[in-house]
Amino acid sequence: MATFLYRLGRLAFRRRHFVALIWVALLTLAGVGAASAPVAGSSSFSIPGTEAQKAFDLLEQRFPGMSADGATARVVFKAPGGEKVTAKDNKAVVEKTVKELRDGSEVASVADPFAAHAVSKDGTVAYAQVKYKVSGMQLKDASKDALKEAAQGARDGGLTVEIGGDALSAVPETGASEVIGIAVAAVVLVITFGSLVAAGLPLLTALIGVGIGVSTITALANALDLGSTTSTLAMMIGLAVGIDYALFIVSRYRAELAEGREREEAAGRAVGTAGSAVVFAGLTVVIALVGLAVVNIPMLTKMGVAAAGTVAIAVLIALTMIPALLGYAGRKVKPAGEKSRLLGGRRAAGKGRPNMGTRWASFVVRRPLAVLLLGVVGLGAAAVPASQLQLGLPDDGSQPTSTTQRRAYDLLSEGFGPGFNGPLMVVVDAKASDDPEAAVTTVTSDIKRMKDVVTVTPATYNKSGDTAMITVIPGSKPSSTTTEDLVHGIRDAGAGIKADTDAKLLVTGSTAMNIDVSQKLNDALVPYLALVVGLAFLLLIVVFRSILVPLKAALGFLLSVTAALGAVVAVFQWGWLSGLMGVEETGPIMSMMPIFMVGVVFGLAMDYEVFLVTRMREAYVHGETPGQAIVTGFRHGARVVTAAAVIMIAVFSGFIGSSESMIKMIGFGLAIAVFFDAFVVRMALVPAVLALLGRRAWWLPKWLDRVLPNVDVEGEGLRAPAGADHRDPDADQDRQLVGV
Repeated sequence: MATFLYRLGRLAFRRRHFVALIWVALLTLAGVGAASAPVAGSSSFSIPGTEAQKAFDLLEQRFPGMSADGATARVVFKAPGGEKVTAKDNKAVVEKTVKELRDGSEVASVADPFAAHAVSKDGTVAYAQVKYKVSGMQLKDASKDALKEAAQGARDGGLTVEIGGDALSAVPETGASEVIGIAVAAVVLVITFGSLVAAGLPLLTALIGVGIGVSTITALANALDLGSTTSTLAMMIGLAVGIDYALFIVSRYRAELAEGREREEAAGRAVGTAGSAVVFAGLTVVIALVGLAVVNIPMLTKMGVAAAGTVAIAVLIALTMIPALLGYAGRKVKPAGEKSRLLGGRRAAGKGRPNMGTRWASFVVRRPLAVLLLGVVGLGAAAVPASQLQLGLPDDGSQPTSTTQRRAYDLLSEGFGPGFNGPLMVVVDAKASDDPEAAVTTVTSDIKRMKDVVTVTPATYNKSGDTAMITVIPGSKPSSTTTEDLVHGIRDAGAGIKADTDAKLLVTGSTAMNIDVSQKLNDALVPYLALVVGLAFLLLIVVFRSILVPLKAALGFLLSVTAALGAVVAVFQWGWLSGLMGVEETGPIMSMMPIFMVGVVFGLAMDYEVFLVTRMREAYVHGETPGQAIVTGFRHGARVVTAAAVIMIAVFSGFIGSSESMIKMIGFGLAIAVFFDAFVVRMALVPAVLALLGRRAWWLPKWLDRVLPNVDVEGEGLRAPAGADHRDPDADQDRQLVGV
């Protein structure tokens, strides 16, 4: 592989005009496709195999045209202090508003609160349920504006009016924090390279890669049913890995220049060596993202595949466009150790005291056990909150208090109880029953006797009379364990009802769907972890030609991801530092967070593992002792890995400012996970374990060595005799530092 990539790098350097033209053309094509594509709505949310989804599908068959999965809006009215909403003037305002809400081509139905008995016992609060024919993100702006105008008219009439439900769903906003993350990345790159031109190359290529990836997703969003969160995730991961991969290759290019090689040769060797690490690091990220398909949630699968495509583009750009741009930059990209005149002038490379990476690695090699114990204990302490992890999916109760959705949620809780924010829809399929009405009556009476049931509405039958819908109002809020127990209790009662009446009982609705999603994600976590870690383990065996190094990498990842989950629980569930993070409402952690973090963080963690440890293996294969190889790997790689981690943390942290709680939580979780993995696991635990293992770290059974393909990540095939005269000026100094 190293030889092929070496040739590719030299070709891209020589044919830079052609390479640049191809990528600019692809960016233009993707941009035109995105601009001309029809506006996409939200991704349809279906969970194959769950009871809630089966109930939705049954409703579509038996109640055609009811739009069971269409958007809903709850327009909540509250009378002024001391008055009742049933008073003549207030009632007139409500009835006028209901009449206005019925206008519109996308409105399926509007329930009058006075006819539907949707008025609180004290008469101060009422709500009108609006049902639409399409989902919230597919709802036209005209329909949303009409909804807001109707509510404003009621406000002008003297009532307090708020709107809940998903009809006002909007694309999440991230604000200026993304730009701040990119700005931090730019500063780190300038400090790392000491050159504005060298620092600009990774930023430029990453932005081009993300531009192509996100534009392609936008162009295909309508055809492939991709939601807005898909492009946000692709942007988040694409920016981070795009900058990192380009950083690795530019850094190696400068190191090759410092050894006296010509620029074209240096570009070829940079792509042949660091490029090999980039390919395998990218493969681990792609495996982790595509592996999300194991969960069998279409939305999550699409998010993973789209993000994986953006990562693949980042790898290809790093391997081809970076050497092409290095050809354009010429002497403006300085050898390692030299700065541009603008940033401090020239200084000779390789002179002066050892760099910080060398000094740190030397310390770890001398005190490996102490460093290992301290790192493990620290991560273990951070992971403690993860033992109290509570999973759920966000509802309007987790929205900021400044939103109308949250205020509507609070008004409903005040007037009717918290359970009104998450009604359960019970579907009775009595087609096989001899007496459908008797079966529905039995179901209704059984549910009324259950604990935590406040209200059971009369059944609504389809035209043929063989299927009925019953709405059950719990006494607890949608995200509570009590409501979850009620859902399971109703479903358990279904077995006895079927035996007695031959009628099937299904529970659905947003609350039941959230419960089913959480359960499905929990059940998929272990198989997903086994698949992703197993495939990556095999890949790393090929890369490192070792059993213990990949095993150590996997165990280190489990430490870092568990510690990161602990931090997420502390902030978003317990409320620690919630003000600093802009978390207005604590509660259960998003159900997909553990499996999502396992996938994404594993892939990203292997970036640093591959880049740092391949440098060590390269030194070991070329004759250095294990201790020397650790120090050599850190001397060349620590600065780059540190910069890459800081950049990735900055990019992910930029999404903490999002208005969407899911994006905020993902941004924080990934940022803290990269911090733990890069600075504790890869920079401390990895060298400590390798120092303790010594030569055993690189042991591989002979039979396996013969079977495995030789991918030559170390670039052994590039070591021409003429290049053997290039001596490492710091090698002797490193040997003295580690005492070997």
